[in-house]
Amino acid sequence: MSIVKIKDKTFKTSIPEAEILQHIKAVAARINKDMEGKNPLFLAVLNGSFMFAADLMKEITIPCEISFVKLASYQGVLSTGKVREVIGLNEDINGRTVVIVEDIIDTGRTMHQMLDSLQTRNPEAIHLCTLFVKPDKIEEPLDIEYAAFTIPNDFIVGYGLDYDQQGRNLREIYTLVE
Repeated sequence: MSIVKIKDKTFKTSIPEAEILQHIKAVAARINKDMEGKNPLFLAVLNGSFMFAADLMKEITIPCEISFVKLASYQGVLSTGKVREVIGLNEDINGRTVVIVEDIIDTGRTMHQMLDSLQTRNPEAIHLCTLFVKPDKIEEPLDIEYAAFTIPNDFIVGYGLDYDQQGRNLREIYTLVE
């Protein structure tokens, strides 16, 4: 186990890279099976999902497309409760199967707002895929079909997730040490 210091906080290793990649392969295998013949549009939510989206796409074997949107609701280690869309979707999703690729779903507010926004564009179906879900913190009803990990309500960094924009480059997941 290693310890990293990011700004004023200390974190310890909680999920090694090999385990993350193993779980991503399992999620990709399910998506490949479920989405066969559909040419889904993967919609990765930046900034946090960039590593997950890249490794997930390496394991997707069906015809597909990928695009990116940027949403924000965090400041430091706390959710602000206010979600603001920063970069919108340019693709036409009318009649398309969309797979949202998110780094982490905790309260579900960000995802709930994104789903509401996407539904106005008449997709055939929207599926949720997340690297991490915190079921004890969810406040919005969501159908999360593809979750690589279910985790406790700890603050984590690494593998694309940040603490105040730092730590995204770490290959493993680190948990905040209180």
